[in-house]
Amino acid sequence: MPSATKDAVLGSAVDLARAVAVDLAEDPSDVGEYLGLVVEGERLVSHRFASAARGYRGWEWTVTVARVPRGRTATVCEAELLPGPDAVLGQAWLPWSERIRPGDIGPGDVLPFKADDPRLEPGWTPTGDPELDDVAIDELALARIRVLSPQGRDEAAERWYRGPHGPTSAGSLASAAACGSCGFLVPLQGSLGTVFGVCANQWSPDDGTVVSVDHGCGAHSETDSEAPPTDWPAADPLIDELSLELVNLTESSAAQATKAEVAAPDEAPTAPTDDAAAADDATEPVDTVTEATTAPDEPEVAPDDAEVAPDADVAVEPDAAPEPEPEPEPEPDAADQPSARPDPEP
Repeated sequence: MPSATKDAVLGSAVDLARAVAVDLAEDPSDVGEYLGLVVEGERLVSHRFASAARGYRGWEWTVTVARVPRGRTATVCEAELLPGPDAVLGQAWLPWSERIRPGDIGPGDVLPFKADDPRLEPGWTPTGDPELDDVAIDELALARIRVLSPQGRDEAAERWYRGPHGPTSAGSLASAAACGSCGFLVPLQGSLGTVFGVCANQWSPDDGTVVSVDHGCGAHSETDSEAPPTDWPAADPLIDELSLELVNLTESSAAQATKAEVAAPDEAPTAPTDDAAAADDATEPVDTVTEATTAPDEPEVAPDDAEVAPDADVAVEPDAAPEPEPEPEPEPDAADQPSARPDPEP
């Protein structure tokens, strides 16, 4: 293969190749430094320029030029942006059937029909025999155009059992009983019913979900039942012999004495004396008790027959007739005026 040095016409067409690359790029600054040339064949050379465009790091602008035999003019054959050895490339293209993942189908999305799906097989075709048709249609529910094939059934069982609703989830490991003994489990039909069922407990996090019979959660229908006995021996209590707790006995005794004094009841009440009992008897209501009221301008006069007792209230006999009012005397001072009804001593 001839070298580039032997074709001076094509090797010197660098400016022509740069002008073509600038016209091809969106911005002239996207065409970077010159990286050299590659001899593609006889009288065929490609000039390469670094790409400075955003998102195309490591790519190269490639302009291929050629000339006719004994020609002195270079002609542009093609120009394009090609990935270099350090180019950032996207992932290899995959068909939709290999790219799709669980959860990609949203409302309104429709998958194209796949006639050769290995997960399905033709359903039951009625034969006219009541015994065969009743079992296939009524019991096994095979009256459909296509039903699960053994491969599709095995893939579904493996996916459900290894998923978050199988026996290895965190909630299942922490549960006290399995779904197989729960009253809210609705078993499936067919062979899958021996391993899976549908949870029908609204308080369970798996409500309306296919769960394995050895799955479990905290909403089991028999949560109040005693835990079954275990073959593992009970562990001995752990005694910490390295930690010490210091207790000050002097302060503890003083604190207990203080609490005892605070909690002690008050002194017992003394029995009432004879004078107090007599005073209580004297204050009992009688048929008629007249209290002396003092007018603002008239002095208060005590009856002649009423003796003022220092230690008891003045009691008026109910049958005694009222004494005539004495003649008014000079008004005494308020300080010298005796009390008409002195208070008894306590």
